[in-house]
Amino acid sequence: MTDLKTTAGKIEDLNNRLSESRIPMGAETLEAIHAAGNLSARERIEKLLDEGSFVETDALARHRSTDFGREHDRPYTDGVVTGYGTVDGRKVCIFSQDPTVFDGTLGEAYAEKLTKVYDLALKTGVPIIGLYDSTGPRVQEGIVTLAGYARIMARVTQASGLIPQIGVVVGNTEGIAAFAPTLSDVLIITQGATLHQAAPHIAGAEAETFGGAAVHAAAGTAHLVAQSDAEAVALARDVLAFLPANNRAEAPRVAAEISSGSIADNVSDRDHKLDTIIPDTAAEAYDMHDVINTVVDEDTFFELAADAAENIITGFAYIEGRPVGIVANQPLALAGALDSAGSEKAARFIRACDAFNTPVIEFVDSPGFVPTPEEEKSGLLRRASKLSFAYAEATVGKLTVITRKAIGPAYVFMGSKDLGADLAYAWPTAEIAVTQASQAALAIYGEEATPEQETELAEQILHPYAAAERGLVDNVIEPSATRGYLVEGLRLLERKIVAQAPKKHGNITL
Repeated sequence: MTDLKTTAGKIEDLNNRLSESRIPMGAETLEAIHAAGNLSARERIEKLLDEGSFVETDALARHRSTDFGREHDRPYTDGVVTGYGTVDGRKVCIFSQDPTVFDGTLGEAYAEKLTKVYDLALKTGVPIIGLYDSTGPRVQEGIVTLAGYARIMARVTQASGLIPQIGVVVGNTEGIAAFAPTLSDVLIITQGATLHQAAPHIAGAEAETFGGAAVHAAAGTAHLVAQSDAEAVALARDVLAFLPANNRAEAPRVAAEISSGSIADNVSDRDHKLDTIIPDTAAEAYDMHDVINTVVDEDTFFELAADAAENIITGFAYIEGRPVGIVANQPLALAGALDSAGSEKAARFIRACDAFNTPVIEFVDSPGFVPTPEEEKSGLLRRASKLSFAYAEATVGKLTVITRKAIGPAYVFMGSKDLGADLAYAWPTAEIAVTQASQAALAIYGEEATPEQETELAEQILHPYAAAERGLVDNVIEPSATRGYLVEGLRLLERKIVAQAPKKHGNITL
């Protein structure tokens, strides 16, 4: 029997309470979690953070509700584990929702813990990682739970653009609980987890069919899909490595070989592969991943949202150990043409890079926008304008490489000089023009245009030199020299300063 009149007894009582908080629903529940091949809420945190670095906050929090006899059921933590620790030695705040406590529902104390850990992250300027596994409000506690969600959404919004937010959906997250994760800068979802607003019995379908990992990956809501809890937390660590602590910090650099001497001195055999990557026949495609992987530091390209809008590639990489954001057309999908979904995907990524001081490099090979009635009806004009808005608004270093086609609006929207590119380069294979040769022939010669006239126009307009003469590209370069030009450009743009007009914010067409 613990003697609470003594210091030793009081310390023993504390340790007993803390032990209970670590497995609030008991050892049998923990064993069942492991038997299902999953990690507990606390184990997910411990797996994600550096070993031994987790410092818990509000471990002894419990609800205060007395309705429906609930004063007799008050487990510690109230269903969410919160605190802070380190990832690769860098401080982060973190929370992990526990579905074993009150079926994963949120109550008043639960909401208070989440808002407190968000406030802590905002005050200290460190990233926040959320491990989501919650079925929504705790009905027994009534309307106060909705006020809690409002406070959480307010904090998530306040944090946007100030500190990186990484969301990891590891279980069934539904109802109003499903909205906050989608505001993460990068969202990871585990295979088997679900994320949805409608309850399955109301939607009339299995949750996996409208809220599963494959659904969100294809829609672009989720950036990455993990096969297990362990892989999900590993991906969160990988993502965090590319991001700074906050909007005023520089992203951490990694060890890399730093070149010296002229651009020509540093062209390698690996670089020379780019000189033959563009097919001689215009109808042939190539994989833009091959260009990206050749130009960035070897094996560092980390793609995001690969299953959504495959005509646009987005992801992080390193160049000389410096984090960069990559946006590229993919000729293997829609011939690299832009559409609504691809424009939104690129715009969202560009804004994330700009918020966190990450230079943006664009690789361009696009014949324009997909010209179909379906695209127009889907809101193409409004949705695609987000891409030009995001790029023009971004103040980070911006570099563009035109590998082949930059036709019509694709030239404008994909990192043109006058839209805001600091440095723009074209390969000799680039085709920078108002329109394709066939359309130019129709506009100039009418219906009587001949194949010979079309060929002549192709030779006259489908090249990079008219753009170079007018300063619309800074240089026409050999493909093998691309990495060297990007290295020098990034070094220069470290000094970039932009004076912004005083305004609250732009009104992007959301």
